Amino acid sequence: MLSFVALVDQWRAIAGGLPEGWGEARLRLTVEDEGQAPRAAELLGPTNPGRHGTVITFSAAHRGAGPSPDLVRRLLARLDAERIAGSLELVLVRESPEAAEARTRPRPALVAQWDEAMAGLPDDWSDLYVELELASSDHLEPGALLLAPVNPARRKPDARARPAGPESDALDERPAFRFRVARRFGYGASAGMTRRCLERLDDSGIHGQLRVLHALSDTKPVYTQGPVWYVGGRAV
Repeated sequence: MLSFVALVDQWRAIAGGLPEGWGEARLRLTVEDEGQAPRAAELLGPTNPGRHGTVITFSAAHRGAGPSPDLVRRLLARLDAERIAGSLELVLVRESPEAAEARTRPRPALVAQWDEAMAGLPDDWSDLYVELELASSDHLEPGALLLAPVNPARRKPDARARPAGPESDALDERPAFRFRVARRFGYGASAGMTRRCLERLDDSGIHGQLRVLHALSDTKPVYTQGPVWYVGGRAV
């Protein structure tokens, strides 16, 4: 029963599950004892609550105007101190204006991101380990097809951190691929082929974020086709 759980703890559980970039959380407190409802609304006064019987509604704001999460926590602690029991529920979540703007902001073309990454590398770079995180999981299959020449791979979690059992083979949940690029020889696609594949993704309307995770310079392999990176306990 939620009635036996402190309201502060209920709020912490709700706040911990809110999505990144949330702006406003609309909350509903149902007071167990009807006689305590007016006092509960009084203690929550700084949040400008509304009350109907034993149900009190109010909001918390992550950014901008409105009661801060810390203020809500402190007010609920006052209710706990007066032994006002009830159940706290999340009714509605709105994202912040900043998060909404970032979500709708046009993403730079993948080719442009690649050219920018290349411009930031040292002149003698030789090997790259690259990650491409797609904007939507709907693009995983067509993206893999268009990226086939660079041999894209889905990353698995760190072998040392994975549980035993079927879950141990679970893939990274993000819609992301990783692949290698070699400048002159060895493992990985050429820089020109990589750029062409990214161009094909742009032409197909597939967007994402490109990152150079690791870079090596002036490698000179002996009796091998190139350097080997160990990422998450695996050779890549």
